Amino acid sequence: MLIDNIKIKVAGGTGGNGIVAFSKEMMCSGPTGGDGGDGGNVVLVGVEDIGAFKKFRYQKEFIAQKGQHGKGSSRTGANGKDLILEVPIGTVIHGIDKEIVKIGETIVLAKGGRGGKGNASFKSSRNVSPKQFTNGLPGEAKEVVLELKLIADIGLVGLPNTGKSSLLNYLTNAKSKVSNYQFTTLEPHLGVYKNLILADIPGIIEGASTGKGLGIKFLRHIERTKIIFHLISLDSSDFVNDYNIIRKELESYNKLLTQKPEYIIATKSDLVDNNIISKFKNKFKDSIVISIYDKNEELFSLLAKISKDKNV
Repeated sequence: MLIDNIKIKVAGGTGGNGIVAFSKEMMCSGPTGGDGGDGGNVVLVGVEDIGAFKKFRYQKEFIAQKGQHGKGSSRTGANGKDLILEVPIGTVIHGIDKEIVKIGETIVLAKGGRGGKGNASFKSSRNVSPKQFTNGLPGEAKEVVLELKLIADIGLVGLPNTGKSSLLNYLTNAKSKVSNYQFTTLEPHLGVYKNLILADIPGIIEGASTGKGLGIKFLRHIERTKIIFHLISLDSSDFVNDYNIIRKELESYNKLLTQKPEYIIATKSDLVDNNIISKFKNKFKDSIVISIYDKNEELFSLLAKISKDKNV
């Protein structure tokens, strides 16, 4: 099960305390209490794995390591280690209005507390033997909601059982589950074709934007997809209706989705005769007709063009 929305609590590590100490060496009397180390930060880092939220399913609170207390001989305590939390690229952090869009990108979610001051830090010409010290400060604490919105170059959309998973597997070896019934795909899958990221968006049905079927759970993942491949099965009894259902649901969810570049892909050409293909081409003039059992040169040419444009 894909987890794409989660609430967690995070806190930076508490800073270490400063200490009071004095030198015991002859001719070297004076304050030598060291400062405490800073607490560690809680840091998010972007990774490719869209299932990275799974670790938050049972653990909802994360605290970075404390800073160590100061030591004698004016030695500062060690800083606490940062706590690194991996999240999928495309993660929106509600509460601080930031997002992670690149692999390896980092965001400090909660800063660690500053270490306290040891008595050596309070020495002055007027206070040669200070006994003051301060405790470390607590780390920053907050509650945030992490939401995954996939970032893909191409999103594969269409009614259930139109061949989205099969096409993704064909192009990228993504190994999505494929069967001849609705909602085989219960979570998005990603694959890479050359330099293009493709996302198989689970089947949308009529009324999805109001919560029917898999509902709006996966419609959000089309929002940041750059190009839409709209798949329609050639064994359908009504091509135009199938097309209109998906367009209506996209528009109902977010009108901007219907403004994205769209390519219509007719699938399963191996299951129908040329008559059906001709009817489809008459309805959708610039469509591409494919079968996963053929080489589909027209599709490959389109992908090559999209890939080239991406690099410009």
